[in-house]
Amino acid sequence: MDADAQKRASGEAAASLVKSGMVVGLGTGSTAAWFVRALAARKLDIVGVPTSQATADLASGLGIRLGELGDTRTIDLTVDGADEIGPGLSLIKGGGGALLREKLVWEASKACVVIADAAKQVEMLGKFALPIEVTAFGHKTVQARICDVLDEFDLGVAPSLRRRDGLPVRTDGGNLIYDAACGRIEEPAALAAALKSVTGVVDHGLFLDLADRALIGTANGIVELEP
Repeated sequence: MDADAQKRASGEAAASLVKSGMVVGLGTGSTAAWFVRALAARKLDIVGVPTSQATADLASGLGIRLGELGDTRTIDLTVDGADEIGPGLSLIKGGGGALLREKLVWEASKACVVIADAAKQVEMLGKFALPIEVTAFGHKTVQARICDVLDEFDLGVAPSLRRRDGLPVRTDGGNLIYDAACGRIEEPAALAAALKSVTGVVDHGLFLDLADRALIGTANGIVELEP
């Protein structure tokens, strides 16, 4: 089973957890897209809360009724992918650029399930560059402050502004993203708190103590993990 087949299997497994009447958080990215497709195929009476415009477009096109965060009751279940899954279901997310909206939806959910292919499971977070969403105004100053934080944790890397076709990538909220190639994040909780304290940092891709379960597609089928 190749990576895409593993993503599809994990997405379909997560779709089986959804019941009619639920409010469901819809993640962003290639793995989450498989979940959205599988969920639409079940034709349940649900309300989906998308974490990005791309997911909203996909879900509405497949006939899923959508609601906005805050306009629905508490989200029953959110299903989303991850760029890395570390010990205790600590995660790095944000490769798709939707980390702020994803985190808002995750934190408003009764339960969160992360889905991924086998390659996403790691012994320590950090090989995947950590996304950090910042305000566009004064972003170079914010970058310098982020560098100071990374130096405090002996992560001597300069975060790079994410670009596409030569232009800075804008999130759905109009912010920018810096990616920090940390290598190894030995103190994720402390780093998360330090980054969030920087004025101009909107949020970061460390998702800690949020996932209740992981469904990982492997060559031998679905592996289920808990924190």
